[in-house]
Amino acid sequence: MNDPKSATIDQLYETGLQLRREVLGAKYVDSSIAKADDFMTAFQRITTEWCWGYAWSRPGLERKTRSMLNLAMLTALNRPAEIKLHVKGALANGVSVAEIQETLLQATIYCGIPAGLDAFKAAHQVLIEEGVIPAHAAEAAQ
Repeated sequence: MNDPKSATIDQLYETGLQLRREVLGAKYVDSSIAKADDFMTAFQRITTEWCWGYAWSRPGLERKTRSMLNLAMLTALNRPAEIKLHVKGALANGVSVAEIQETLLQATIYCGIPAGLDAFKAAHQVLIEEGVIPAHAAEAAQ
C-alpha cells in the first residue's frame, strides 16, 4: 500500500496481514488469528490493522530500522516475550546479530541494566534457537 493514511480498514487489515506474516512468519500469525475467540479477535484486528497495516507499511522507515526501534522500545518496556518474537522478525528484516546486540546495548544504557539483561537473555535464546549464534558449551549440555 502506498498511502496508509487514506486506506480503508479492510485495506489496512490485508496489508497488515501480509506484512505481519512476512516479518513474524505465517505460521505464528495464522495460529494467533485462528486461536482468537470473540474477545481476542478485537485485539488481533487492531494489531493487524494499525500496527502492521498502518505503521509498518508507511514508507518513511525501512523494515530493518523499524525492527531495531521495536527491540529498543520493548527493552524499555521490559517485555522479553515480545523481544523474542521481534528478534525473529528482525532477523527476517535483515538485522544482523551485531546490530541486534548494538541496539540492545544502546537500550540498556537508557533503560537500565535489569531491562537490558532481560532483553539480552531473550534475544540470546532466540539467536541460539535460530542457529545464528552457537550455543555455549554449558548451555548445550543442559
